[in-house]
Amino acid sequence: MKTFIFFFIIFILSLTTYLAPSLAWANDVCAEDLGSLPTLAGGRVKPLYVHAQEFLKFVTNKRSLAKMSAPSVYCYLSLGTSPQDRELKLTSPVGHVKLKKFLSLDDKVNEIAIETLLAQDAQLKQEYQSESQKSDPDESYKTEIGTTLSRLEHYKSVKDGLDWTIPTEVASELKWIPIKEFAPSLAQDPVLSAKLQEAKTFFIKKQTDHYLLELLYAKAHLFSWAMLTTLLAMTAFVLLKKSLWGNILTFVSLGLELTAMTLRSLISGRAPITNMYETVMFSGFGALVLATVISLIKKEKIYMWGGLGYNFLCLFMMMFANNMLDSSIAPLVPVLRDNFWLSTHLCSIMLSYGALALSWILANIMLVRMRFFTISSKDVVYYTKVIHTCLKYGVVLLAAGIILGGILADYSWGRFWGWDPKETWSLITLCIYMAILHGRYTSWISPERFILITAGAFMSVMMAWFGVNYILASGLHSYGFSTGGALFLGIFFALQISVMVICSFGGRRADNRSC
Repeated sequence: MKTFIFFFIIFILSLTTYLAPSLAWANDVCAEDLGSLPTLAGGRVKPLYVHAQEFLKFVTNKRSLAKMSAPSVYCYLSLGTSPQDRELKLTSPVGHVKLKKFLSLDDKVNEIAIETLLAQDAQLKQEYQSESQKSDPDESYKTEIGTTLSRLEHYKSVKDGLDWTIPTEVASELKWIPIKEFAPSLAQDPVLSAKLQEAKTFFIKKQTDHYLLELLYAKAHLFSWAMLTTLLAMTAFVLLKKSLWGNILTFVSLGLELTAMTLRSLISGRAPITNMYETVMFSGFGALVLATVISLIKKEKIYMWGGLGYNFLCLFMMMFANNMLDSSIAPLVPVLRDNFWLSTHLCSIMLSYGALALSWILANIMLVRMRFFTISSKDVVYYTKVIHTCLKYGVVLLAAGIILGGILADYSWGRFWGWDPKETWSLITLCIYMAILHGRYTSWISPERFILITAGAFMSVMMAWFGVNYILASGLHSYGFSTGGALFLGIFFALQISVMVICSFGGRRADNRSC
């Protein structure tokens, strides 16, 4: 009898354990992993994991809330419920001083509850209209209000159950309907979990499971691993003097980045070079590839060091400059879709930026060395040749990119050249670097001045690359515009000019020649 009771208890416990997930689904759908469910958002099908993260990042500038995953938060909001042990309180970032004053916030407060913002929705709209009607509006303030209103609209759409779309079979056809229509009883529906899984199965059967690649891409965090291996490679080369391990780690980093870029290309159906986030990504990768090739050909480690340094900077920006660089994958504007010339043009341009970035890094290193350390004229001449090599590759690729851009412009807009801000600054950059190369080739510019001018010339690249998007924000290249970044660009210019000014006065040279 005791044996029977013992096994009966074991059976009951096992059954409870087995049924626990199902019971959890029935009582709280949002408590389970919903990340693999398909949803239609932004003109394409995404895993709910990705869409929920993008929503939470946009509205709150956070990846999670109260130790809950983004899909869970998104689910609770969409179903109009809350977890049993806590209350969902979303906050929206507030950065502009004028907006803080308008919302009666203290200067030290950088966020406000979404529900509090909703109560002032009408006033915010009125303030936006008032600012727009001014003859000389404060564009930064206007942009901040517009972004806040966009956050509120997205939040309201989620709260109303209209943002989360579910694939449904209607007359044997696929139709996307909001969760509000899909499950009118919402969280109280005891079979909601089963319905969601059936919808996923139907979509995969009707369409494809291709969208799950994005789930793999989002959860793998390949760029984070690439940044780590890049840092380890730099350490192996510079500090440990281990060339073998440095080379191995470099190729590992390149492999991780290539895998991530391939996944991103398969997800989007295009080359990963069509927004600011992707250009930074491709520029760093391209610079490291170019540096590796040149290093292996010329048997010079200095190129590898420069490539690793620049690649690390790009990966660091991708990881931590999320407000400036939007990592989401969005469809291209119709005029640029399925365009061969777009891919070739942008690849050439970004590879040129990578090559010019190598020259910029090496030039700044040499400026610091010439100013604060003893260095011989022989070393100066040697590094001048190294920098000169990077410039030649960069100028050739930039010229090719501009020509390909002209072909793209003729294909897309019916003219080869239109003095668009992006086109104009690209041409200015090309002219600056061609003048530098010509001056060095004819010996009009000494090695020391060549290094100094090369370091400063990269500011024209940053203006063509970031300045047009973040400061000028005009022209036909509007598909590449982003918000924010002006502060970053200002700091970059200030630091670069400071380095040039400081290193222009004197130096410790073995032959007592100044820089």
